[in-house]
Amino acid sequence: MAELRYVDALNRAHHEEMERDERVVVLGEDVGRKGGVFGVTQGLFERFGEDRVIDTPLAESSIVGCAIGMACNGLVPIAEIQFADFIHPAFNQIVSEAARMRYRSNGAFGVPLVIRVPYGGAHGTALYHSQCVEAFYAHVPGLKVVAPSTPYDAKGMLKAAVRDPDPVLFLEHKRMYRLIRGEVPNEDYTVPLGPAAVRREGRDLSVFTYGWTLHEALQAAEAAAREGIEVEVVDVRCLRPLDKETILRSVAKTNKALVVYEDNRFGGFGAEIAALIAEEAFEDLDGPVMRLAGPDVPGIPFARPLEQWYWISQEKLLAAVRKLAHY
Repeated sequence: MAELRYVDALNRAHHEEMERDERVVVLGEDVGRKGGVFGVTQGLFERFGEDRVIDTPLAESSIVGCAIGMACNGLVPIAEIQFADFIHPAFNQIVSEAARMRYRSNGAFGVPLVIRVPYGGAHGTALYHSQCVEAFYAHVPGLKVVAPSTPYDAKGMLKAAVRDPDPVLFLEHKRMYRLIRGEVPNEDYTVPLGPAAVRREGRDLSVFTYGWTLHEALQAAEAAAREGIEVEVVDVRCLRPLDKETILRSVAKTNKALVVYEDNRFGGFGAEIAALIAEEAFEDLDGPVMRLAGPDVPGIPFARPLEQWYWISQEKLLAAVRKLAHY
């Protein structure tokens, strides 16, 4: 085992998968000599060369379109979109081509493609470098969408995504790159794309979340425990396919549900979790299914006080936990 930062766990996964399978290639803006704007692809260019680590123009539609062509012709591409905010020009390639290829070809073609996407708010990143895009893509059949929250999951789920025969959108919250550390095995392993993980057992209510807000939720749960409220924290970590069984089992145990996500509240991915609980666990509930999410504004403000107003903090979580627990 080694203690790694989130970014280093991802970097190791790239190195190991490219060593394991010569079909794996990496492409994106500044992924080569620069090693990526966040350093995730550091050292790959020096080790594997320009034929397998490809710096691209600033053209997301072309990045994904070329990667789909590679995947259909025997390669296993990992395409990096520099920021989630810039993924929108590639929407048609992802949704109409990659996600539907196996269906439209009656199983004759798959697209073994990983699209890595740094998302979410970080200090000072503001309107065009802070977007959460998961709800757009989790809506689409044929596309897996994952958002690992720990270095262990980051490495294991990226390896599983590379080995998956179909396209995977791999979301990496930017605040986790250098702030989150954890134990990661040195030997080869994968984390299945699908099952959620119960990060903290509790009896009074369940919190369902993913990405950075998982860590805020765990801190809030510790604070709530000092007040006598035992919170169960479930790391959804795979948005599609969604682990319904773990979610429903947790609600049946605690009888109350709080869904937490950073994206705008209206139409955010957490609404799907809330709908699932309302439809399939209604008789287990002792209170309303609550959501805590970002406000419905066009983006995270640049000014630090307004940035703090937008974010899902431990304090906001604790207030929501108290309100639901005492319902």
